Amino acid sequence: MARITLRQLLDHAAHHGYAVPAFNINNMEQGIAIMQAAAEVDAPVIMQASRGARSYAGDLMLSHMIDALERTYPDIPLCMHQDHGNDEATCASAIAHGFTSVMMDGSLKADAKTAADYDYNVAITRRVVDLAHWVGASVEGELGVLGSLEHGGGEQEDGHGVEGKVSHDQLLTDPDQAVDFVRATKVDALAIAMGTSHGAYKFSRKPDGDILAMRVVEEIHRRLPNTHLVMHGSSSVPQPLQDMFNQFGGEMPQTWGVPVEEIVRGIKSGVRKVNIDTDCRLAMTAVFRKVAAQARSEFDPRKFLKPAMDAMRELCRERFEQFGTAGHASRIKVIPMSEMARRYRAGELDPQIGAREPVAA
Repeated sequence: MARITLRQLLDHAAHHGYAVPAFNINNMEQGIAIMQAAAEVDAPVIMQASRGARSYAGDLMLSHMIDALERTYPDIPLCMHQDHGNDEATCASAIAHGFTSVMMDGSLKADAKTAADYDYNVAITRRVVDLAHWVGASVEGELGVLGSLEHGGGEQEDGHGVEGKVSHDQLLTDPDQAVDFVRATKVDALAIAMGTSHGAYKFSRKPDGDILAMRVVEEIHRRLPNTHLVMHGSSSVPQPLQDMFNQFGGEMPQTWGVPVEEIVRGIKSGVRKVNIDTDCRLAMTAVFRKVAAQARSEFDPRKFLKPAMDAMRELCRERFEQFGTAGHASRIKVIPMSEMARRYRAGELDPQIGAREPVAA
């Protein structure tokens, strides 16, 4: 069995200079595609579920599905992560269902729509850190509001995302505040805002420094060289998948995602977790449309799902290789959550603020 915490996995990634794609899931086919890709290239895995995914699949079904994937691929370290937890109850219930890591998104209030102030974010994130670390689970926090620098707003995804306009400053994480936030909350990873957003329609043109502020990532890494950074909304929305989707009856307007080369740039500056959802959805649904158009009499769902899984597996394999994740699964010896809990209590995993220090593998 190889259920791993986010903290251990990202410590290993930092020590060896790679990042781990975090793929959102809500069904069996997505989970199998990810694990098949990981097994092909010997990569550790982060699977994450949003509150919407947990509602769709049901916690019991989702929990047992992850158990089955873990048992089917016992040599692949698997982190199961709660994406965008909105309050303590969401995070606590995720841990109770076998998640080894949770995100407490205190950048928004519990309605997951209203921008929260800094003090609220610090207080609720610290409470979740305390409860999670007590049992050895990891916590990702978020500072700054995820949204577009082009139009000044967010994008709803599974009921999550800021509503209305927010200021330019809120859409960019403040490096000085990041230092204070990590010190105050003791988060294991920090998601930062730099112009990415949920969904397919991230940018109206190929992003440059005005609308994708990678300079913010680099400055925060300079000040927090030992903190694991997270890029949210980082699907690349590949043009070939857009073209296939539209070729077979879809109506997706031209859009741009986060270029892989910009993600690689971020990896060189402390990004260790990269969230990907839209790319996986698009890979599968483009194939659904193709099968439906080319085999109009087909009604067996497996004839749609199998090639769709193949497409998603190929996309996941590419990201494992592009982010340097490939080849590391077999190098990781999983530390039990009970031992992680002991290390938290002993202060061994407290944030290291200041000069760069070696990160344990």
